[in-house]
Formats: sequence, structure tokens, C-alpha cells
Amino acid sequence: MTTTPRNVLPKGVSANDFEQALAQIRAIVGAEYVVAEDTALAPYNKIMMAVPDEQHAPSAAVMPDSVEQIQAILKVLNQHRIPVYPISTGKNLGYGSAAPVERGQLVMDLRRMNRILDVDAELCTALVEPGVTYQQLYDYLQEKKLPLWFSCPAPSVIAGPLGNMVDRGVGYTPYGEHFLFSSGMEVVLADGEVLRTGMGSMPGSNTWQVFKWGYGPTLDGIFTQSNYGIVTKMGMWLMPAPPDYRPFLIQYPEDTDITKIVDALRPLRIAMVIPNAVVIAHTLWEAPCTKVNRADYHPGPGAISDEAVQKIRKDHNLGAWNVYAALYGTPETNAANWKIIEQVAAATGGTLITDSTEQGGRATQYRFDLMKGKPNLGEFDLYNWRGGGGSMWFAPVSQAKGSETLKQMQLAKGILAKYGFDYVGEFIVGWRDMHHVIDLLYDRSDAEQMKKAHACFDELLQAFAREGYGVYRANTAFAEKVAATYGPVKRDVERRLKRALDPNNIIAPGRCGISI
Repeated sequence: MTTTPRNVLPKGVSANDFEQALAQIRAIVGAEYVVAEDTALAPYNKIMMAVPDEQHAPSAAVMPDSVEQIQAILKVLNQHRIPVYPISTGKNLGYGSAAPVERGQLVMDLRRMNRILDVDAELCTALVEPGVTYQQLYDYLQEKKLPLWFSCPAPSVIAGPLGNMVDRGVGYTPYGEHFLFSSGMEVVLADGEVLRTGMGSMPGSNTWQVFKWGYGPTLDGIFTQSNYGIVTKMGMWLMPAPPDYRPFLIQYPEDTDITKIVDALRPLRIAMVIPNAVVIAHTLWEAPCTKVNRADYHPGPGAISDEAVQKIRKDHNLGAWNVYAALYGTPETNAANWKIIEQVAAATGGTLITDSTEQGGRATQYRFDLMKGKPNLGEFDLYNWRGGGGSMWFAPVSQAKGSETLKQMQLAKGILAKYGFDYVGEFIVGWRDMHHVIDLLYDRSDAEQMKKAHACFDELLQAFAREGYGVYRANTAFAEKVAATYGPVKRDVERRLKRALDPNNIIAPGRCGISI
């Protein structure tokens, strides 16, 4: 057999062995569903992280369309010791996209497995495959005229519920904790065995999507943010469309207002007066989504000045903090709870807005849509703020206390400014936790900015870890460093599980810092 010289090969695998494996895989899925040419692999190597593309270059990609094909592919990969990196839709932008965690891994693209297998309108559940997108599910519910909503992340049109849940992403309806509101997984293990978690292991069970736990240890969690198996089906709970939906925005004029905002809204969140996650977006998070041009306010190098940020607020009717939440219920219950919202806004000095055309405009509308589970791409406007395609999300978690907010903002803002980057951030208040999501934006075409962005992210990670703040998601370039902040015992247990479930270390070695 004649082999074509390759720029990228799996670690420890010869070109001849790799060609033999690809020939076997082509026989399983069809030649058109194996991508091995460098130019055709470009979409699987499009990253936004501050590292060279070559660091995450794949050796090839395969697109199976069934569990049986995945099982057969895994048999070949085990035989040749070829590592594989499974993706669903590959739109985990800012966290690594579709590129493998380590150079040379073969990408398993599950986009062809895009079937909505079941929707139970009475029990409000769905069963989906990895390639199903939020837009596809939304269109399905609209077409069938089913009064059901779901929760989706911000850039949701092209992303999918299974992939987002597996990475423990969050959304903006009352069902926003996506892993919590999942029920039942199907997982292909490294040896090809198929596990159904929860009630799915019970022959003839019809409760797979309604009772998460089953009997004995709950296994679902080990297949999130890990590399122990390939999730091929996921059950999810859908939300009955409420009779009355009241989204709102409260704007605050000063950075220091953040402390009282969190302390005022946390009790309402815990008591479920506000049943969805409360988003508290800073000016520069809103500005790109309102089509503000950064160069008009800061044409030179370095971080944008506080004076320029204040001018943006004034010119575009934005708050220092822009608080988004909603009420869901009947007109009667929402009317009663609305009085509480009005009182809180007045007592904390906020301006309450209910019409997305009043202030904020485009930015407000995409938030109002998200809070009713309508997918959109509004948040992608962030990538136009600086330009150049560089983005790394930094997402530490803290207690939902006002005292935590200003402390974290000042720490982050100081580090970002040191390297010449802007503070583009938001706080998301869960029931008792608070995610602080910062988008480190930079120009990947500028070698100096790349170097600074990498150093900046590293310093953010270490500085926050010293204060006891762990990140809840991370890009693949920093997976090992993030895992190290969680201590040796946790990592040892993760390695033991990996050795037991994947002794040949073929499923995404290095993902979330886990390897043998």
C-alpha cells in the first residue's frame, strides 16, 4: 500500500500503521466520512486559544452515524493505539472548539448522529443524539406546536444540548443547570460496551428520562468533563411554556453597585421568586452586542480607560452593570412577584426596564430571547470587540455574596490591564453560587498579543486559585494547569478511573487533565 506523507500523526503511531487504521475505518463508515487531507482538516484545527494551531492539530477526522459504527471504530483504535477526540457539534468556542486536546488525536465528529429520538409532550422530556443542535430542537417543537421550552447557552443556534451538558454548561431559563436537568445517558465505553445510566440499565424500563438515579452508584457525573466514554444519547427535561413570561433588565450606574446588586437579588433567587439564573453583565460585555466600535473610544494600544468606558455608557444607554432575569408563572403570581422586583430595583438605585427597545436594544433583546429558550447568536458579537479571532473564557466560581464580586472584578481587571486587555465580564448568580465569566479577547494574528494573552490567562488562573477560586470550565490549552489547582487526591482518583475504563488511553487523553 502506498502511503501519503503526513504532517501530523498520533503520538507513537507510525505512518504505515495509521494508514492501515484509516483504511479499516473507511470500510466501516465509508470513504467520504473520513477526512485525512490537511486542507480538509482545517475546520478541526480552528482554535481561538493563545497557542499555535499546530499544538492542537488533528491527524484525521471520522464521522460515524451510529453506535455500531462507533463500536467498530473503537475496536480499530484500540488495536492500533490511536487516541480519539469525540466532539458533538464542535462549537465550544473559547474553550477549544473542535480541535483535539493534544496534537495528533483523531477527531470523532458526531454531527451525523443528529436525531431527535423522542419527545414526550406529557412528561416534558426529550431524548437526543450528539449532533442535534438547539436550533434543530427549537424548530422541532415549533413545527409540532408543542408548548415546551428548553434552556440553552448564549451562542446556541449552532451548539447542541448533549455537548453543552457533557461540559456542564449553563443556560438562562429555570432549567439552566443543564446537567441537573438531564436524565439518562447512553455511553459507548472504550472497549465498545454500551452503558445506559440510571433507569436505562433496566431492561424494558420506560422511566429512563424521568428518574435520573436508578439503583446503586450514580454514574452520570463521571461522563461529564471527562474522557471515560463517548456519550451517544442524552435525556433532557423540557419546561412547560408558562402562561406569563416577564423578562426585565435593571441598569446600575457605578461599578461599585455590584456588591448591593448580588446581596439584594440572592435571596430572591434562593427563594425562587426569580427562578432563573441572574446575569449581571458589565458595560464592555454589552457594548459589542450593541454594535459599539472599540476603536472609536480607544484607538491606541493597551487596555481601554475607565473614562472611555463611562463615555460608552453615556453614548449607548448602558449601565455599569446590566442585570437580566425573568418571572415565569401565571399573570396573578407574576403580578405579585413583580412588586417585589420593583421594590428591589428602587431600593438599590437601579433603573427597571421591561421593553427591549427602551435601552440596550439589540443586547437586551438577545437576552430576553435566551431567557425563554429561543436560540440566537447575539453573543458572538463579542468577537468583534477587538477582532483577530482570539478568545479564551476564564470562569471562576464563588459564593453568591456581594463581598466576592468587587474583589474578583478588581483582581481580574488589574491582571488584564497589566497585559493590555479589557475587562469584558459578567456575573451569573445561580441558586447559591456565582460564576464570574470573563472573555479574554485578543488578536491571534499579532504574535505579541498571543504571547501576552497566554501569560495573562496563566496569571489569572494562578491568582484566583491562590484566593480559593476554582474555574468550572477551561480551554483545552490550560486543561492540565486547571486540573492541578484541584489537588492531588482528586486527580489520582480520576487516573484510577481512566485506567479501569480505558486501559489503552485512547479516548481524548489529556481532556480536563485526565490521562493514565
